[in-house]
Amino acid sequence: MDISRFIREHKSQWTELEQLLLQLNKRKRSLQASHVNRFTELYKTASAHLATLQTHSPADETTVYLNHLVSQAHNTMYKDSHTSSTQMKEFFLHYFPSLIQARSLFVGFAFVLFLLGGLLGFLSIWHDPLNLAFIMPGGMAENIDPSKTADPRGDLHSPLISTAIMTNNIRVAVLAFISGITLGIGTVYLMISNGLIVGALAAIYMQSGKSYVFWAYILPHGIIELTAIFIAGGAGLYMGYRFFVPGPYPRKLRFLESAKESAQLLIGTIPLFIIAGLIEGYITPSTLPLEMKYIIAGVTLLLLALYYVYGIRKRTNNRQQLTL
Repeated sequence: MDISRFIREHKSQWTELEQLLLQLNKRKRSLQASHVNRFTELYKTASAHLATLQTHSPADETTVYLNHLVSQAHNTMYKDSHTSSTQMKEFFLHYFPSLIQARSLFVGFAFVLFLLGGLLGFLSIWHDPLNLAFIMPGGMAENIDPSKTADPRGDLHSPLISTAIMTNNIRVAVLAFISGITLGIGTVYLMISNGLIVGALAAIYMQSGKSYVFWAYILPHGIIELTAIFIAGGAGLYMGYRFFVPGPYPRKLRFLESAKESAQLLIGTIPLFIIAGLIEGYITPSTLPLEMKYIIAGVTLLLLALYYVYGIRKRTNNRQQLTL
């Protein structure tokens, strides 16, 4: 390892961390929450750099300097972590969207796996509707009867079907994250299998001419719920990726760091599931016209997009201000 080159490449980050450390220790009231989060990011990065230097050049003066810097940053971070009332707000408004942006490739891959499963489920049922019994979990297939959708409410709002779908999605999201410890293999399986369920249901209702009703009951809460699942799936896939591709850092350290970051992604989905649950509890079973439910679905998609764009733009602006 070329220590001199390593130092040149990362010295600017250490200097930035040192400057932020001085600001935090002075406890300036003007210090923004985004600066605190930037400090946390730099602390984690410097910790990884320190581990690398301790492995390859433990006696180097730069290693001693970085060890002292990381120790100071650690003490300051945990000393102030309970005194900043804006941390949670900053996390959900800005840090969480920026984290999604940073791991968008993995979130997107989780989405592709879901689509693949959905296509397989749809084609399987279209070929033979009896395959539904093999795809749906827990005997749900016996309770699905598209012929009962004679009225606008249909059987899709029944407590059994509605609760089962929501519970399954929450379970999949949590398991998708936890399955990251299987090096992402379990996450891949869960994304595909959940897509199979949705695709199979779509085929059953399409064959019965009830697609319009089906999607009216799925999309209002499903857009938010599935987005949360894709984020959790991306978190699990990222953990698996970092085990195989640790970069210039020790594999164990890189995997643990990715696990912490993935846990933050999972935590960020909690409000999404709460909102989806409220929609499913009050709007899905309501007597609202089906057209209105489609409008609500579109509004949820628009709000998700605005939330994401606002979060990453605000955080980018704060970082630019920080470097001026």
